[in-house]
Amino acid sequence: MNAIEENEFVDGFRIISKQIPKPKAILCVSAHWLTRGTFVTAMEYPPTIHDFGGFPKALFEVQYPAPGAPELAKEICERVQSFPIHLDFDWGLDHGTWSVLKHTYPNAEIPVLQMSIDVNLSPDEHFRLGKELAKFREEGVLVIGSGNIVHNLGLVDWSRLRDSFAFAWAKEMNDQVKDWIQSNDFSPLIHFYEQSEIFRKGIPTPEHFLPLLYILGAKLESDQIVFFNDAPVGGALTMTSVLFTTHYA
Repeated sequence: MNAIEENEFVDGFRIISKQIPKPKAILCVSAHWLTRGTFVTAMEYPPTIHDFGGFPKALFEVQYPAPGAPELAKEICERVQSFPIHLDFDWGLDHGTWSVLKHTYPNAEIPVLQMSIDVNLSPDEHFRLGKELAKFREEGVLVIGSGNIVHNLGLVDWSRLRDSFAFAWAKEMNDQVKDWIQSNDFSPLIHFYEQSEIFRKGIPTPEHFLPLLYILGAKLESDQIVFFNDAPVGGALTMTSVLFTTHYA
């Protein structure tokens, strides 16, 4: 619903896009594209995918008509050495991508690619794949990991969805993740399933956490670390976002 609402998170996305250089292209790893093997969209005009149900008609009417970047997709396939990357001509931009980009770059003029999450890779392999994406960052590509640090829909208090509150365990986990990021201690985040019970509560399934590992891998030595949209939703979700950037206004 952030795609069509006005709230603090929407404001946060708008503000952050004005504080970093305009990218030449955007590569998004979304929690909502799980595959066997890693794929990157390679069509000229990726379709807007409405991969959900039960929401208002206005959400299904949203379109994000950004161009694709077929040549960049081919480059990624050629230049990533650790893992084979395959071109995809069937997927598009799912809501993990367009619900964020709709606010950060509303004119949809910047070319956008999506990269899938290979369910066969280990967390360490996702992180290592992220390290290979750092070279593209240095060439002006914005790499986005779209998911949530804390994401347990089964424990959300739906009656308090409009309230900014977190259960104690969710706040503890979110704060611990931020501390590890701030101190550049990524090993516990890569090995999140070896952490305490609160991590098993906050990450009941890995797909919403794994995009973070790509961003941690793509971090440059010179990056500043900026947290924004740092607030919980419904007790068991957090919208906390982290920006790694060498240029921050």
